[in-house]
Amino acid sequence: MNDAITRAAPGFRPKVAVVLGSGLGEFADEVKKVATISYSELPDFPQTTVGGHAGKLVLGHVGPTPVAVLQGRAHYYERGRADEMKGAIDALAGLGCETLLQTNAAGSLRLDMPPGSAMVITDHINFTGVNPLFGVGSGNNRFVDMVDAYDPALVKNLLMAAKQANVLCHDGIYMWFSGPSFETPAEIRAARILGADAVGMSTAPETILARHAGMKVVAVSLMTNYAAGLVPGTLAHDQTIAIASSASGDMRRLLRLFLEQYA
Repeated sequence: MNDAITRAAPGFRPKVAVVLGSGLGEFADEVKKVATISYSELPDFPQTTVGGHAGKLVLGHVGPTPVAVLQGRAHYYERGRADEMKGAIDALAGLGCETLLQTNAAGSLRLDMPPGSAMVITDHINFTGVNPLFGVGSGNNRFVDMVDAYDPALVKNLLMAAKQANVLCHDGIYMWFSGPSFETPAEIRAARILGADAVGMSTAPETILARHAGMKVVAVSLMTNYAAGLVPGTLAHDQTIAIASSASGDMRRLLRLFLEQYA
């Protein structure tokens, strides 16, 4: 367990860790705060380098649920390490978090899932060729079962919360690309053939790490653009931040309701 966290919030035991993706950091305002800690003060946490990722850990409550909210994540493309989030996830699992709730900004592969809509992830495809468990120990615990990696009961609850919050929300399969360049139209055609509904540059490694740490996982993607080649136009990270910010109200309602009802 991370000593810096226990010093900042003695006795606090979060049940849910929440990772906020690009442009979604404002959800931390929904937390009745116990403590806020910069990642720079936490030796096991990454230093974020991407716009829209504040790099702060917020501890507190959403409704009755004690949470640990990560304002931002580190990505494989930042330093070429797939296990960038391992220290943070292990620390939060050690602190008592039983579930990892993830959000991300993603590109839609479906015309019926436009920018501004959400997708609860039911499974993922790792298209990078790397794994955050490379080099982890020598025992059998590195061979993590990934069947139902996105907990079916939590997926159902998140979809129900979206309906209650009147948030347009689909479900589907997320494909992890390494980034930081956006995908080519040919890669997007391949992703569609392989069964992906959305693409992005995060989430899958954290899911693997969380399952390795014994946590349940549930995740939701915010569509910030149509993927390359689906519609005319170019892609840019500024667009990701702008769409995520404009849709943040819907995402805040969805996450708040899910956490308030978390059992």
